[in-house]
Amino acid sequence: ILAADEGTEVIVCEMGSRGPGHITLLCDVARPSVGVVTSVGAAHLEMFRSLDVVADAKAELPEALPEDGTAVLNDDDPVVRGFETRTRARVVRYGTSGRSDVRAEDLVLDERGLATFTLHADGSTERVELSIPGEHMASNALAAAGVGVALGVSPAEASAALKEASVAPWRMETFETSTGVRVVNDAYNANPMSMAAALKAAAAMRGAGRCVAVLGEMAELGEAADGEHERVGELVARLGIDRLVVVGEAARLIAVGAVREGVEPEHVAGVDTDAEALEALRAWVRPGDVVLVKASRRAELDRLAEALRESNG
Repeated sequence: ILAADEGTEVIVCEMGSRGPGHITLLCDVARPSVGVVTSVGAAHLEMFRSLDVVADAKAELPEALPEDGTAVLNDDDPVVRGFETRTRARVVRYGTSGRSDVRAEDLVLDERGLATFTLHADGSTERVELSIPGEHMASNALAAAGVGVALGVSPAEASAALKEASVAPWRMETFETSTGVRVVNDAYNANPMSMAAALKAAAAMRGAGRCVAVLGEMAELGEAADGEHERVGELVARLGIDRLVVVGEAARLIAVGAVREGVEPEHVAGVDTDAEALEALRAWVRPGDVVLVKASRRAELDRLAEALRESNG
């Protein structure tokens, strides 16, 4: 997204982890000079067993940074904010707090769910307009701007670049079908935090139309899986999502939570296959509706999103 001074080569890599020590090992290989930690949440609990272990694993990145490096930390996440005591590198905090080095003010969403906000960084103020739906994208944009600060990119350059930023396939990828149904394909992966963010974004996008959520399982949650899936269903109800399609046995508790929280049972469909989900959508959706498709990668709901793109609605 951001470019440093001419002649400076910037290589970006994502530090994945499926257990303690993995990020430390990757840092020994990649030797990053700038590290970003966005959040600590209930992902991959099947391997990590607890949020405390997840937090320690993510802290391996700022701990590995050199003294002349920069740790870019989410000031709005109290656990991540605490990582500033676990690094010898310079710290750049991003968030909405008055103490954040890179912060957003006056955040608003338009009728398409796109965020605009005022960026404060390096003593400058710039208005940022994003082209990717979701309030959570503002936090991602702040993280990118924080990296820009670390690399000498001006807030004006960051603002211009963020306006043109795009997403990888299946991550809040939005398109309209030939019949005027807007589809949000966020089916690359899912955990409780990202599921909540996507649902809130889709609800904000509906405008005068309706919002339909097609949800599959959130994988690798271990013993927390049942409760987390039910909580997603409860959020569906609280957000006033108009229709819910739950795909696969592993995701059925989403429907349980939604109905318990007040969604009418006739507005919920539990299906086993993409084909059945597509039929349910064809029976419900109409022009102007928003359809969110989201699940963990193993559910392969990206195929359903593509079927919607290719169908007549």
